[in-house]
Amino acid sequence: MRLIVLSVLFASCYAHPKHGRKFPDDFLFGTATASYQVEGAWNADGKGENIWDHMTHTMPEVIADQSNGDEAADSYHNYKRDVEIMRELGLDAYRFSLSWSRILPNGQANIVNQAGVDYYNNFINEMLKYNITPLVTLYHWDLPQKLQDLGGFVSPLFPEWFEDYARVVFENFGDRVKHWITFNEPREICYEGYGSITKAPRLNATDVGTYLCAKQLVIANARAYHLYDKEFRPIQNGKCGITISVNWFGPLTDSEEDQSAAEIKRQAEWGIYAEPIFSEQGGFPKELSEIVERNSKEQGYPRSRMPEFTDEERDLVRGSTDFFGVNHYTASLVSANEEYKEWHPTPSLLSDADVGGYVPPEWPKSASKWLKLAPNSIYNVLTHLKSKYNNPILYITENGWSTTPESGLEDEDRITYYRAALNSVLDALEAGVNLKGYMAWSLIDNFEWMEGYLERFGLYQVDFESPEKTRTPRKSAFIYKEIIRSRVIEPNYEPPSRTMWIDEGH
Repeated sequence: MRLIVLSVLFASCYAHPKHGRKFPDDFLFGTATASYQVEGAWNADGKGENIWDHMTHTMPEVIADQSNGDEAADSYHNYKRDVEIMRELGLDAYRFSLSWSRILPNGQANIVNQAGVDYYNNFINEMLKYNITPLVTLYHWDLPQKLQDLGGFVSPLFPEWFEDYARVVFENFGDRVKHWITFNEPREICYEGYGSITKAPRLNATDVGTYLCAKQLVIANARAYHLYDKEFRPIQNGKCGITISVNWFGPLTDSEEDQSAAEIKRQAEWGIYAEPIFSEQGGFPKELSEIVERNSKEQGYPRSRMPEFTDEERDLVRGSTDFFGVNHYTASLVSANEEYKEWHPTPSLLSDADVGGYVPPEWPKSASKWLKLAPNSIYNVLTHLKSKYNNPILYITENGWSTTPESGLEDEDRITYYRAALNSVLDALEAGVNLKGYMAWSLIDNFEWMEGYLERFGLYQVDFESPEKTRTPRKSAFIYKEIIRSRVIEPNYEPPSRTMWIDEGH
């Protein structure tokens, strides 16, 4: 049995990137944020309560530093400064999300909060003034609490609620927004929020929560997509896709057992959301479905814990996207060997998958325990998706690196990560991957979910203690700006002094 040791290639992969390679002129370089993480103004101007407001206010102890997003970076009042930062970086595009409860305070479309609509109109118009393309996500984890009280994503009415919300959004912003993303990271919504306790609403229905949520989510995506396709695309001429978190899961060895384990891991992590939309047959992944059905029978359930799609639902969902948004950060190696397996609740998604993972200790570590710099992981993911789903249009909608609050402005490890990631992107482009853009996570420091403010992903540091939430560029911002300007990754590039950096007129 041959051990696949990717890490031994680590130094050679990243120390000597290929020279003379350029990104296409029409390749979109941008950054990304999410509404709850940066906006603040949690109850300002008619905004309703969302599930993160509710959780952080009623159970502050579940956040590592007991903080919340009540103020965050206060982008609600600082959006012009954020656009100025985009100009400083020379961004082609900016991906951000809408707060459902800022637009529809109780989640339902009968009451539209005009102040919320005005905020996003002003923000979008400010970007377009400087030729920055908005990529707008309808849902990035902050469900209105009123809808959660009615069942949230496991309610069969959820697709209807989401379609109603999408209609309000398309009507108000679709004349200017041409890139729509329905959902950000279904895995984190469904597995972490409904099948575990690591994201709001912490439902922890380990047996069925992930699967019930997954089905309603992809149906909701389909309803919003077809709404746009039939009623709005003929007039607005935009695109509508979905973003899925796709980290790389490769086999630890070249054994047939580890190859099979890696495939099951990919199905459990992201295939249950991608397969219904992108595969020719539709529905949940075949192998994982069979495992869950078998386990359910053995566990005494009268039917599979993974719901089936009707033929009508399968047809509705299949192909309901114009592009595949990929959030990618890291990788791990997967094995069927018992020595690598960890304990998981039974029944649950992870106990159904029943595989083990291994991360080589020499892979560089970030401030986030889950995030390591894995060699060639972007290339592996993108070429895998190219092969599996007939070369779909792809965007990297998130990719980034975390540091601690004490790390300051000289973030050499983040620079190393971005240069490695973007060299991997160039490798994928050379391999014929149909990749149209790359959004770095994140524009500015933000509320990092369950870790609060203990992890920082921003190209710009935010002083959360200052009334103005002052934004200051890190060294990585200088490097990213030069990559965008030159369309080249120069490993030896050193930026000018900070005082000379801001473009004239900014």
